[in-house]
Amino acid sequence: MADPSVFAGPALRRIRRREGLTQAATAARLAISPSYLNLMERNQRPVSARVMMRLIEEFDFDPRSLREDASIGGLDGLARRFADERFADLAIDREEVDELLSAAPQAAAAFARLYDRAREASASASDAIVAARREIERWRNHFGDLDHAAEELSDEMRLSRGDLSVALTERLRERHQFAVRFLPREIMPGMVRRLDLHARQVQLSEMLPPESRTFQLAVQLAQLEQREAIDTIAQGARFDDETARELFIHHLTGYFAAALIMPYGRFLRACDATDYDLPVLQRRFGVSFEQLAHRLTTLQRVGQRGLPFFMARLDRAGQFSKRIVGASGAELIEAEHSCPLWIVHKTFERSGELLVQLVNSQSDGQTTDVWFTVGRTVEGMGTSGAAKFSVVLGLDASLAGSLAQARGVSLRPEDAVPIGPGCRRCHIEGCEQRSLPPIGRRLRFDPVSRGATPFEFGDRGITL
Repeated sequence: MADPSVFAGPALRRIRRREGLTQAATAARLAISPSYLNLMERNQRPVSARVMMRLIEEFDFDPRSLREDASIGGLDGLARRFADERFADLAIDREEVDELLSAAPQAAAAFARLYDRAREASASASDAIVAARREIERWRNHFGDLDHAAEELSDEMRLSRGDLSVALTERLRERHQFAVRFLPREIMPGMVRRLDLHARQVQLSEMLPPESRTFQLAVQLAQLEQREAIDTIAQGARFDDETARELFIHHLTGYFAAALIMPYGRFLRACDATDYDLPVLQRRFGVSFEQLAHRLTTLQRVGQRGLPFFMARLDRAGQFSKRIVGASGAELIEAEHSCPLWIVHKTFERSGELLVQLVNSQSDGQTTDVWFTVGRTVEGMGTSGAAKFSVVLGLDASLAGSLAQARGVSLRPEDAVPIGPGCRRCHIEGCEQRSLPPIGRRLRFDPVSRGATPFEFGDRGITL
């Protein structure tokens, strides 16, 4: 049987440095060539059983020490931990990490253990949200089988511009023997929909606006008729966490509901015919702005593609509660916080208005992409109507020329507003809106003058 591959580069370097030997001298004691030792030290060759025996005989080496290296992932694993943005101001490079692992392996293992336990302690449901979102992005938020099934059901139900809620109510009654009942808010506190199996009722809150009533009925129909198809897609994701799987299923259920209300072919034709005029599309399909924004991120059918939009939903504090990149490749919604210069924040001052803005997103002070963005406020799903969010749609500016909302708006890159990924990760200089200095930049202080910006900074170094 072949020897299992054992890579022990850091351990070999520790031995050699402890003994004060050159590679040539160490290789001679191990009865191998210096070039072969060099490859083993760089983990490009495994340590054979014969070399392992020589290590034990010549250097009193304990093979169990390799387990510690393996448990932290060796040099790569330790370097990944030190790459955390919390250490960015220290500018620790890979060579220093290598020196730590070689000179003080137990200290390195202790650091790795503390780091991992701190991460585990801070882990929460947000990890499941991230996992579900990554799976959605792996599909580019386009699930062709669900789209085709929704179109077939739409044709079967003869859904058109008529009252969709009536058609959905009839489907629930005739196919599944469920009646639809609207209940007072005090009977359904904090709830928008409930399936009462005993009474055979789909119960909806009276506080829901018409477009939300229709959507909730479509969601209920998706749960009753598409569960097997949705479960099949979810099973292929292989989530480690059950919560992530349930979140993914929740997304797929809503995806089918939206596809039923806005069938792919008819919806895309309407987009093309109206130049993606958002208010017109809302009225034509009887949907909310948020429902429309979701649907616009899904149009990636082979041979019948729409424009690659991204969408996000944020609260007043700039925290993201939804992010769908779709096929856009947008990185500006990957940030932990949004930039206060982005139009999404102004929408709260002009509730219900559709606002547009051309922005260029920046990373490490370098412009990456220019985006045409459209945003407006929406109310949350709560029945009180108190919660408000801003929903934003975005499209690569080079593709936005034909959009109805882009008419009269300059799409030249030089006219775009620079925005960053939150102040701590933003390296744009001269921003008067800045609240915090960027990580990894040295603050500058001038005793004889005061600039217009809260923080002035220079090269990489230690910040406050």
